[in-house]
Amino acid sequence: MIEKILKIEGMNCSSCSMHIEKTVKKLNGTLEANVNLATEKLKIKYDSSKLNMEDIVIAVNKAGYKVVKDNQPERDVVDSLWKRFITSAIFAIPLLVISMGHMFGYSLPEFIAPEFSPRTFAISQLLLTTPIMIIGWKFFKVGTKTLLKGAPNMDSLIAIRTSTGYLYGLFAVYQIFNGNLNYIHQLYFESSATILMLITLGKHLESMSKGKTSEAIKKLIELVPKTARIERVSKELIVPLEEVKVGDIVIIKPGDKVPVDGVVVEGSTSIDESMLTGESIPVEKIVGSSIIGASINKNGFVKYRATKVGKDTALAQIIKLVEEAQGSKAPIAKMADIISGYFVPIVMVLAILSGLAWYIGTGDLIFAMTIFISVLVIACPCALGLATPTAIMIGTGKGAEYGVLIKSGEALETAHKIQTIIFDKTGTITEGKPKITDILVEGKFSKDEILIFAASAEKGSEHPLGDAIVKAAEEKDLELKPVESFKAIPGYGIEVEIEEKYILLGNYKLMTERNVELKNLKEVSNRLAEEGKTPMYIAIDQKIAGVIAVADTIKKNSKKAIEVLHRMGIEVAMITGDNERTAYAIANQVGIDRVFAEVLPKDKATEVKRLQNEGKKVAMVGDGINDAPALAQADIGIAIGSGTDVAIESADIVLMRSDLMDVSTAIKLSRETIKNIKQNLFWAFGYNILGIPVAMGILYIFGGPLLSPMIAGGAMSISSASVITNALRLKRFKPENGEKI
Repeated sequence: MIEKILKIEGMNCSSCSMHIEKTVKKLNGTLEANVNLATEKLKIKYDSSKLNMEDIVIAVNKAGYKVVKDNQPERDVVDSLWKRFITSAIFAIPLLVISMGHMFGYSLPEFIAPEFSPRTFAISQLLLTTPIMIIGWKFFKVGTKTLLKGAPNMDSLIAIRTSTGYLYGLFAVYQIFNGNLNYIHQLYFESSATILMLITLGKHLESMSKGKTSEAIKKLIELVPKTARIERVSKELIVPLEEVKVGDIVIIKPGDKVPVDGVVVEGSTSIDESMLTGESIPVEKIVGSSIIGASINKNGFVKYRATKVGKDTALAQIIKLVEEAQGSKAPIAKMADIISGYFVPIVMVLAILSGLAWYIGTGDLIFAMTIFISVLVIACPCALGLATPTAIMIGTGKGAEYGVLIKSGEALETAHKIQTIIFDKTGTITEGKPKITDILVEGKFSKDEILIFAASAEKGSEHPLGDAIVKAAEEKDLELKPVESFKAIPGYGIEVEIEEKYILLGNYKLMTERNVELKNLKEVSNRLAEEGKTPMYIAIDQKIAGVIAVADTIKKNSKKAIEVLHRMGIEVAMITGDNERTAYAIANQVGIDRVFAEVLPKDKATEVKRLQNEGKKVAMVGDGINDAPALAQADIGIAIGSGTDVAIESADIVLMRSDLMDVSTAIKLSRETIKNIKQNLFWAFGYNILGIPVAMGILYIFGGPLLSPMIAGGAMSISSASVITNALRLKRFKPENGEKI
């Protein structure tokens, strides 16, 4: 399977995106096709054994659109539309003065006044309108092509309504030149010209707004330096970033931006990684330390070996993730897409029927044409097509600003429905850096001997509790013993052999299963657990030897984060492999509602499912490999960015910094984005539901006003811009902690 993202030129409404999607999906070998109107991109997954890129490009071209290289700056597009609008206005303003000046009490000079020089009056309007029609040739080119393909779009409506007015104007000029002065005030040039001018202005405003929606991506890209200082053949060279290869030795001096990811091989420094982690304190780097591209070297000189370059760097992966999220569709968009697919043909039918009905009823062709053109002008599938993707683009971009990476539009939508959030304990609610607090002995071994045996046993383990024991031994300069055999028992502990002694180190369940009598240590360990400490029993040759208590520090924002979630009406649960007493002690400190204790790693997903079976929408927050199944099972999986790659891959949302306040940020952002989308859809649907009947003359039947085609054109142009402007309000979103990365 191959996945590609292609830039499409010529789209201007949801009918266009729907048509391209249908066309591409019909190709043999297409697995998935998704067109985003806001980003103007086609995301396609296909089987390369059945389909190639050339076939896809040909299919898009045949549909009336064009695949282009995504290299035209947005500023160029905006400037081009502005120039088209200004040029159109230069011709349209005198045209309006000539054609409609008399309505406002303005008298034209005799050489152009209709009552003195009717031919000059008519031909001047023709000469002023024709350049505007030429300036708007793209509307006619794309609109006619898609109409002939049987998939009319917004351009088709524009082409029909403006060309109808222009052709009728030519007919009126012909009649005037033949002496029929009844047509002197029936020229329709100003209507066609003004509609084209206003629609061009609307497109300009729309493009400006679209440019603002992708600022998050621009800011991320700006973090990357353009060049790198590398060492080759004992020479220091400055090369373009794209020429850096894996294995190159990169040199960074004080104040330099780090160009690519790597590992320090010489020197030491402190590096500001706040652009990724949100941590304002620079991180010390020595030989062997990892360095992240786009971070800033503060005060040292180091050389490091490039390990990830180009699209593989951490920042490049984040940019890709945000781009994919901005280009994805939320389920709420499906209804708008379905309606938009039928919208243009229905509008064309309504325009023809209403025009015919009024002509039959009144016998007035001009009046019928006014109705026909007004219906075509007022209709706006653009607003429907932009309502959802623009909000998603801004929502996901805003999340990235605050260190919350939302992987898809679906995740963004689902997050607002979350009723229960389950937090893993170690490394999520707590720092994941536990320390030994107590060592209690039973029998002939001293505290140091117990610590030596435990640390020697845990040397081969990667568990945070084991790491705490090893560090405690190292701090005391205790000499560890060689391990003859090692076996990890997930959810229980470990069993090892040291100096022909059989050692068990783990929880109460392990001791019970191996029939080790705990004597009075059971009560002592219960007391330790109630203090929030994790007791680990050690047995030597089947006899209890002691208890080592380890405590993990609760993250500074854990309690506050849970308080915020409670205020949002969300139930909070905690899941852990710890014993119940320790788990409840931690839960009470931070205000957890429900506790799932003594849960084996393989059973975490089962507990998530149990909550879902209660009819709840569940989010899971974790950072470890053993959290991955639970993250995948949850309706929304949220991974702590400092966690493992497996956890991050399994999640729907990634928190770039280990701050639980960002969980509430993700949920709040989802709620605000979905509210914004619903507002956009309400106004987009409401505009069309109210506007089209008015254009058809419903109010006029009951003595109300008749909608002018020019007013309808202006309203249509403004409608798309208003939807995007409403979406841009999301840029004011500010989370509880209010700190950008």
